[in-house]
Formats: sequence, structure tokens, C-alpha cells
Amino acid sequence: MANGFMGRILSIDLTNGSLTEQPVDDSLAHDYLGGYGIGTKILYERMKPGADPLGPDNILGFTSGPLTGTPALTSGRYTVVGKSPLTGTWGDASSGGDFGPFMKFAGYDFVFFTGVSEKPVYLLLDEGKASLHNAAYLWGKDTQDTDDILREEYGKRYTRVSCIGPAGEMQSLMACVMNDKGRAAGRSGLGAVMGSKNLKAIVARGKLKVPMHDEKEAALLRRRWIPRLNEAGNLFHDYGTAGITEGAILTGDSPVKNWSGSAVDFPTAINIGGDEVISEQAKRYGCWRCTISCGGHMKPGAGRLKESHKPEYETLTMAGTDILNDDLNSIIRFNDICNAYGLDTISTGAAAAFAVECFQNEILSVDDVGFELKWSDGDAVVALTELIAKREGIGALLADGVKVAAEKLAQGSEEFAVHAGGQELPAHDPKFVPALAVTYRMDGTPGRHTQGGVGWIMGDGYMEDTRSDKFSAEGFGELHNKAASMVHVANATGICLFGFNAYNIDFITQFLEIVTGHGYTMEELELAGERIGTLRHMFNLREGLNPLEMEFNPRALGKPAQTEGPNAGVTIDDDALIGDYLRAMDWDPVTTRPSDAKLEKLGLRELVGAS
Repeated sequence: MANGFMGRILSIDLTNGSLTEQPVDDSLAHDYLGGYGIGTKILYERMKPGADPLGPDNILGFTSGPLTGTPALTSGRYTVVGKSPLTGTWGDASSGGDFGPFMKFAGYDFVFFTGVSEKPVYLLLDEGKASLHNAAYLWGKDTQDTDDILREEYGKRYTRVSCIGPAGEMQSLMACVMNDKGRAAGRSGLGAVMGSKNLKAIVARGKLKVPMHDEKEAALLRRRWIPRLNEAGNLFHDYGTAGITEGAILTGDSPVKNWSGSAVDFPTAINIGGDEVISEQAKRYGCWRCTISCGGHMKPGAGRLKESHKPEYETLTMAGTDILNDDLNSIIRFNDICNAYGLDTISTGAAAAFAVECFQNEILSVDDVGFELKWSDGDAVVALTELIAKREGIGALLADGVKVAAEKLAQGSEEFAVHAGGQELPAHDPKFVPALAVTYRMDGTPGRHTQGGVGWIMGDGYMEDTRSDKFSAEGFGELHNKAASMVHVANATGICLFGFNAYNIDFITQFLEIVTGHGYTMEELELAGERIGTLRHMFNLREGLNPLEMEFNPRALGKPAQTEGPNAGVTIDDDALIGDYLRAMDWDPVTTRPSDAKLEKLGLRELVGAS
């Protein structure tokens, strides 16, 4: 068994209730690291092309990394994987909190579900023992009640829960998987997959220790690294990502008015900025043993949940600037509804903005909605979100995302549906960070900001972009691949991307060596990251999905260019950027298939077959 792992991969057929286990193979752990790296390999091998994302043949996986639950800094992550019902592509969604470490403390590194249970069930992981239990009494309950009931039943101290709410049960394609009442594996619609399988929750109970090559040295290494938190980490500690909100709005990073406006249209950014958010925070919250502790619980307020969590940047802008809404309390209420029902706040905010623009263009009416939809109306956004969460009225149309809604509405509403391949774009604008024009289309999970790219997520001190122009395609591809590969490494090993940015990247290599006993070079890690990213891409190609043919709303590229604001006159030459990326990756410029030589270099040719 590889150090850093509990040594158990659990596979469950929900149709017949069978549970089987296999060990974590050392070579698998070395080549794919862990997390969605190993998840990608297993799903690629086990799942046939063309599987219905909401059918029995889709495989839903819960994965952890070798550093999850160890002394490594910010090592509280786990990732849910499966075929996305929102995009039809590879899907994954990462979450923090305590559940990932406790899944390992309960004795398991990976859990994979196939089939469909006849009745609602939950899975109990209990220190190396796994069992399915009746969840009929939990069906229909929100995520907070579900968490409370199961932790009360199994003991709060050593039990953590990952579950879906009513949105997942009703298979909203924007549904997410929730843990710790406010941490979300938010993207790709994997909560709907969980609901389609009649799987309500996973309960992880245990206090086992993660095997490490040198446990004592790992603890000492942690102490040496803690004081090295950089300015970004301190900002997140003080404010969470709410601390970047005002600056991101003013510089043009945030979408405004459903991506049709600019900072000029939102002069009250201060009202939803870090200081205002913190003034409503009752206490700070941190994921498992986190040195940054960026989360928070909010003060009681009108319409708020008993346990109300701090809205982070994506939520503040998608339910704020994207709808011209500067009413912070309405955004907190929006966040509470999404957390309780299990909805991705990015997609739900985008769906609300889409609906407002459709209403303003007389594609929707009061008869359709039940009330008027106006820009800047926070109360209307909250009311609309409740309808989406319950799949009632106009909410039934919006619950599956903007792409599906636009296809049903037609009447030119496609212009207002801002997405990449079906997934609503997050709150970071490619006109401000041009590399995102590539990431949003070319990564295995479309429309994903938590993947690496030049000028975005690169890790403190890891690499430098020496190009004089951030819009230039010359030399872009190599840099983009290097940055993206290391983000795959962070994700696969169980490290939070805030930690990746808040500390020098050397901490990952050092902790990997101490925990696993294997001394990875940076080149080995980059190759492992590229292997993971490439296999996710091959998953999509096997489904017949070429990212160059993906639907992508041109508003995000400045087509047409904005006439005012920080991004005025900017139009992204995405063809040039993608072209240089394909060249650097050695992928075919038309089919995007990697060359046989590249597949051989990555150790993937035998798995995916020659061209």
C-alpha cells in the first residue's frame, strides 16, 4: 500500500447493493497521484462511451488525494467525479471542509457508485467497514437537516456528511454535493447524478490515521511552513475571497449585467466588498486544520438560515454584479438557499441573470414568472432562486441551466445564455485574464476557473510570464500547459488552490516526499499533471466532443467589444491563443487528438489506443 493512502478503493453497485474493495496500486498512485487523477483513470477504464449521465452506467466517484488529511498545508480537499449531465463531458467538483479527511479517517480513499438504487439510500463508512442504509426518512430534507440528523445518529465528533438537497433529488442539472453545511462540490451538476442514483448521502465516521512515510517529519515540516503565508493568504484569512470582490469589479474581472455591462454600470461595488461582508460575519470558519481559514458564519438576519455561511467572491458577483444587485443581505439569503437545497451558486446566479435579461427583452413576462424581473432587484433574485430550488413555475425552466432554458425559450434568448458547452461561466472575465478564453473551452471541464492558466493560478514563485503583452499568443502554449499541469497536481493531491497560491509551490513537493516517501521532481509532477489533464480530454474525445466545436458565448471574448469600462475595446483572439496551445500540447489543430508520440510520452497510448 502506498503511503498517503488508506489503501481502499470501494466500488458499489446500487442496483443490487453489492460492495467490493480493491487496494490502491502503488503504480496507479505514482502515475496519477490521487484525487481526480486516479478518478479519471478508473472512469476511463470502467465506463463505456455514450453512458447517460443520469442513468445507471454513469460512475459517480468520491476521491481524495495522498495529502488529504495529513499535516500538509490546506490539505482538506476531496473531489467528486463523473460524467457531467450539464455538459456531457468529464465532470469533477472539488470541496473543502472536513469531509475529505474524514473519508480517509473512516478507512477509504476512493468510493465509486454505479447503478441506481430502488429506494433512497446512504452509505456509511465506518473505520474500514462500509454499508448501505435506508434514506427514505431523509429524502426531501435540506442539506443542513440531513447533516444534523446523520451526525446526531453517528456521533458528531468523529462523523462528517456529504449529501444532496432537494435540488439534487429532483435532478436539477445545476445541483451540487454539499458537506459541512456550507462547503460545496459545486460544478458539473454532479448533485443531479447523485440524485439519479437515489443516493442521499455518504457518512464518514472514524479516527484512523493516514499512513505516512515519516509522520514526525511531516508535523515538523508543517510548523516550518506555517509562517510563510504570503500576502494573498493573509487577505484570504482576513476576508475570504470576499476581499477581492471590489478590486475585481473595478479592474474588469467580474461579469456585470449578464456579461453585457462593465464596472461603469456598477458604481456601488463597495456595498458588496470585503469590509461590508466582514461586518456581517459572526465568526471565522476554517476547513480541516487550515492555516488560512477563509470561511465564515454570518450574523443572524432577516430571511437567513440558522447556520448562514459567508458568501464568497463567485457568489457575491454572480448574484450581485451580474444582476446589478448591491443588496448584500439578498446575496446572503441567495447563498443560504443554494446551500440548503444544494445548488451551485455560479450557475444559479447566471440563470437568474439570464432570466432578468429575457424579461427585459419581453421574452419572459409577469405571467411566466409571477412577478417582475428587474436589474438590481435583490428580493426578486431571492424569490426566483426559491422557485429554481423547488423546480416550481419558472424555476422548472431555469433549474437545468441557461443552455437548456434558452433551447426551450428560443426567441433569441440564446444570446443571453452565457456558458461554455452548457456550463455557466464563472465570475472571471477572459477579457481581463485572456488565458481563461483557453481554459474555459479546452480544459476537460468546460467553463471552469479552478483550472490553471497563464496569469491566473500559477502558485507563488512557480513560473513567470515574461511576455510583454498578456494578449499575445507567442509562447503562450508552453506556459499555459505548465501552469495547468501543476494545478492538476494540486487538485489531485488534495491541496486547496488557495494554499497553492498562498505558499511557494515547493511545499507540495516537500510534503509529497515526506508523506509518500517518493521524491518527485518538478518535471515528474508536471508530467503527471499533463497526463491527468490529457486523459480528461481523451474522455471527452471518446464521447465525440471536440472542444473546438463547443458552444461558447462571444460576450466573454469581447465580441462585440465593450465601449466603456476597464475592458473597453478588448476583443480576445481566442483562435490564436488556442492555436499556440494546441501546438505546444502536440494536439491535432483540427481534431485536438494528441499525437501518438505525446500519448506515448505520457504513458497513455496503450490505454487510449493509437490514432
